[in-house]
Amino acid sequence: MKAGANMKIAGKTVCVFVLLTITKVTRTVGNNRVTVTVGSSSVLTCSPKSNITMVTWKINPKVGGSCTLGYRADQNKTDRTNCSDSINWKLRPDWDPTLEIRQVEIAHEGDYTCEVVATDGNFHKTHHLTVLAPPRLTLYCDDHGVPVCEAAAGKPPAQISWVLESTSIPKEDAHDNGTVTVLSKFTALSTNRTNTTCIVSHPAGNQSKSIACRPSGNERVNLHVYVIPCFLSIITFMAVIYYFKLHSDRLCRKTRPPETAPTHSPQDDTMEVEPYTTYVQKENIIYNSVSDLTAEQNLPQGLSPAT
Repeated sequence: MKAGANMKIAGKTVCVFVLLTITKVTRTVGNNRVTVTVGSSSVLTCSPKSNITMVTWKINPKVGGSCTLGYRADQNKTDRTNCSDSINWKLRPDWDPTLEIRQVEIAHEGDYTCEVVATDGNFHKTHHLTVLAPPRLTLYCDDHGVPVCEAAAGKPPAQISWVLESTSIPKEDAHDNGTVTVLSKFTALSTNRTNTTCIVSHPAGNQSKSIACRPSGNERVNLHVYVIPCFLSIITFMAVIYYFKLHSDRLCRKTRPPETAPTHSPQDDTMEVEPYTTYVQKENIIYNSVSDLTAEQNLPQGLSPAT
């Protein structure tokens, strides 16, 4: 039992010793964040040590495959695997293991780790390379005379603002290479579009441009199309109101004729008397005729009524 316990203790002691040895031999010099702009050059240092046995740069970009640069002092030989010509030693690796990237591109973004093997131990240092792409600023007037600001192919996306406050919400269009184009239209409530300034803010540098836009011919035509019918409608409406008002006044001014007593003309009396006169005359004629007949009947023979 005691022998078994002693073996366990010995095993633990060996493990602790190995871990301490590895920790002492392999040292992490540190991590470094590097930011560089597209088109410039970047220099990544490695811990210079005396009595270097071997140096290895391991490059792991965010996009694409990894590459390796190596140097062996015992053979005085360098080799490279899958690395482009823009990535190389700055000087001779046996003098200085510094790495240089010429004409940095977005594809170079990633992690660059330098591993050094020397007589006094192993060392490694990692650089996190971030590539900035400044956007291309374009400011123009659209077909309606509205200022449009475009920050094309920026990395990271640019921030657009206007000197005159605008309510526009920028639109972003992402590209396959990691860049983003930002578009913003000036939509302030004010109709004054003279000397409108667009400001583009970006880590690679700020930019600004000014422009004066005027309403286009199409906008003026559209304005006429809406204004002229509206104006004609108003005139027609006012003419109709005036017409009805004028005629209503005339109707109101007309008065009813005064009521007068009917006139009595002699002709009407004559017309009323004539039937009665005719009737009396007829009665008289009949009466006379009857009287004459009666008289004839009562006279002696041989006598005739006097005429």
